[in-house]
Amino acid sequence: MEPTGLTIIHTGEGKGKTTAAIGLAVRAWGAGLRILVLQFIKGSWKYGELKALAALAKVNGRIAIRPLGIGFTRKASETELAEHRKKADEALLEAEQEMKSGLWDMIILDEINYALSFGLLEEEQVLVFLHEKPASMHLVLTGRGAPPAILEKADLVTEMKLIKHPFQRGIKAQKGIEF
Repeated sequence: MEPTGLTIIHTGEGKGKTTAAIGLAVRAWGAGLRILVLQFIKGSWKYGELKALAALAKVNGRIAIRPLGIGFTRKASETELAEHRKKADEALLEAEQEMKSGLWDMIILDEINYALSFGLLEEEQVLVFLHEKPASMHLVLTGRGAPPAILEKADLVTEMKLIKHPFQRGIKAQKGIEF
């Protein structure tokens, strides 16, 4: 019997959405699955998860992570937003190609919900993508603001709730914690 592939969403205002997805990737890797992580917003920064997953990939090559974005979009000009949209479209196209390749048991679309909420992708594009997911593949979507129609398509939704964060006290992002 072929396993049932789940659609999993980590969303909410709290910290830990990408961290939870990476933890799931490590668990899946340990169980012998093949995992691809595509990051929709992250780009040029050197995040801790890049080094960790690259080290696992050296063991047997069953895991890969690809930052496909160009970074933060909050203060972007219209020209910069157009470039962000282009990169998000390219990332979704790459995800579609990889999903159809049969090479992966799990694909994580890190920060795709941000791409939706920032208007870099259209909700309908992602709904079509979800509809085309192979029945045996696990698909994980992360980021704040997952739209209701996307949540409806998921098998498992976890909302991270912000209760307290050091940034609220002026403490900057910490290496190994936020990146």
